[in-house]
Amino acid sequence: QVQVVESGGGSVQPGGSLRLSCVVSGDIFGIDAWPWYRQAPGMQRELVASITSYGTTYYADSVKGRFTISRDNAKNMVFLQMDSLKPEDTAVYYCYAEKSGLLYRGRGTQVTVSS
Repeated sequence: QVQVVESGGGSVQPGGSLRLSCVVSGDIFGIDAWPWYRQAPGMQRELVASITSYGTTYYADSVKGRFTISRDNAKNMVFLQMDSLKPEDTAVYYCYAEKSGLLYRGRGTQVTVSS
């Protein structure tokens, strides 16, 4: 089993920054990728960014240039640095660990961008 726990959400004004953290524990050997998804009220869950075990990164067009995903292998942690936040970034953000085709998800952390 793989356990995933997110933290770092909160409320911020437009233009502000937040850093989300994700701790992965348990049977972590062989994890292939760590994607971050988000889901806004009434909207479908969307892929925001991901990083593979090789360090390859992906960003959705809507966050490219503003969000940065990174990984600390020694601490089994993944980070999502979010800068220049916009109201449309408001959502619950979920960290996942992908292993052998299975996705393990945390409970999510709320991000609210509002003036």
